[in-house]
Amino acid sequence: MNIENYKKYVKYTLGQEKSDLVLKNAKLIMVQTGEVIEADLAIKDKYIVGLGDYEGLEELDCSNRYVCPGFIDSHLHFESTLANPKELVHYASLSGTTGFIADPHEAANVAGIKGINYILDQTQDASGDVYIMAPSCVPCKEGEDSGCLMEASDLKKLLGNPRILGLGEVMDEGGVIGLKDRMMAKLDLFSDRVKDGHAISIEGKDLAAYAMSGILTDHESTEYKYAMMKVRNGMYVHIREGSAARNLEAIVRGIVENKTDISRFTFCTDDKHIEDIQKDGHISHNVRKAISLGLKPIDAYKMASLNPAQCYGLDDLGMIAVGKKANLIILSDMENVLIDRVMYEGDFISPVYEGNKMSVDPQLIDSLHIDWFDEDMLAYKSHRYAIGMVEGEILTKLIDLDNYKCHNDLARYDSQMDDPACLKFADNDRKEAMANKISKVAVIERHHNTGRYHVAKVLGYNIKNGAVASSVSHDSHNVIVIGDNDRDMMLALEKLKESKGGYVLVEGGHVYDALPLPVMGLMSDLDSGKMNEVLSRMIARAHKMGVPDGIEPFIALSFIALPVIPEIRIRTRGLYDVLGDRYLD
Repeated sequence: MNIENYKKYVKYTLGQEKSDLVLKNAKLIMVQTGEVIEADLAIKDKYIVGLGDYEGLEELDCSNRYVCPGFIDSHLHFESTLANPKELVHYASLSGTTGFIADPHEAANVAGIKGINYILDQTQDASGDVYIMAPSCVPCKEGEDSGCLMEASDLKKLLGNPRILGLGEVMDEGGVIGLKDRMMAKLDLFSDRVKDGHAISIEGKDLAAYAMSGILTDHESTEYKYAMMKVRNGMYVHIREGSAARNLEAIVRGIVENKTDISRFTFCTDDKHIEDIQKDGHISHNVRKAISLGLKPIDAYKMASLNPAQCYGLDDLGMIAVGKKANLIILSDMENVLIDRVMYEGDFISPVYEGNKMSVDPQLIDSLHIDWFDEDMLAYKSHRYAIGMVEGEILTKLIDLDNYKCHNDLARYDSQMDDPACLKFADNDRKEAMANKISKVAVIERHHNTGRYHVAKVLGYNIKNGAVASSVSHDSHNVIVIGDNDRDMMLALEKLKESKGGYVLVEGGHVYDALPLPVMGLMSDLDSGKMNEVLSRMIARAHKMGVPDGIEPFIALSFIALPVIPEIRIRTRGLYDVLGDRYLD
């Protein structure tokens, strides 16, 4: 709090005047001291001005109620929620998240600075504090066909905005360790700000070098041992629990079993659909699940509030103390995280979403350019190798179809990766069994009419008599389509063009349904209720068509082209071995 505000508010702290609102007899969750105390909480305008014995112009009896600081999501992509960013903030804030550290690299990969400004504009009057990390890797990897290329000179234009906290997740690990000029320029530009990481496939001296560059955080740990490698190098670990990637249980169990200090751990969602938020909660779900796994409740609340505030230098957030913003959660049950009401900047958040009437730049709507693609192009380009889907993960397996075995060291990843999925075909009818499990996937460049595309095989998606097409395809967001026959795949692509982007499900020669995502081909202009209704129907139908229950049909597909996550991905230029950094076939 600056000195002018101090002069304005100190009389309320001293009890010389009544505050606007006092929460009486509340059990305050003091994450900074690890205790729960009973006291009155005085609020004036958007600030906490007193803890103790206070009177207010309005008083709310909070006997038998807990009050904690608002939760902070340490890392998320609004685009991956599919919803309008302001609406996403609204529903997340109702479940207690009042701070958001967003990386708009999905929007930037499609539309550059215009995409980033769309996120900033849409959230400027949202019911939570929305901060932005400037995307570091647009595109995410050299050779990617993204919509835009962002250099340090482009990122420099963002520095004057107070909501730009630092540099977004640095996925180009090789560029950092190998001292590539483009990456060095970006790290230097943000030398005095927080830099987020994406350390998924490095350890030992490489990880140490990566951390020494000033990269402070990572959200890609799938196991406790990998999380600890990063913490030992001075990094913060954002424990991810989203719609697709769920790493919380593995890491929190390790913390509990080893009695690990939690000071360098926070929670994040990364990618979480709005219907999952409405059903399960947001960061509140992470806190509740962590407590159920044996984490001390006060530690879980600290990881959801104070730790991320300290990580990102948000001095006015993260704890209940005088001078901090009155971003608060009132709970009836601390252990089960049962939320009664949520306050943002001293006002209770209305359960009714008021909508967002801001217009959208027409250039952000017309972003799908695939008229050149035809059915003849759906012939396989890759034959020997296939992408193996993994239930409950966005990691994939590199499968050698000639030898019926997996390549690379699977033991490096979660134990779920070690199931003998590749060996299920080792019986008398294994060729027939494998043929029945193969899906065809194509990725098609959609930004600049380059004519680049690739077609390969997938095991584990298992869709039958149909196809799915999507313009959400991390991080370059080229069009991706998967199916078991060319007719349905082409029909899905035609409907996708008509919808100006989104998700399409085709079954038996007919469009079952489509969810238009016209804003950059990433976000809906529908209200979330209508969007969730369509999406839920499509997900349920895709599972009936053979997609395993452990694979979310659209989210899992959206990651199959992301070349920074092991083991194998499809890119517009070929089938790509991530760990070997090489194209196959």
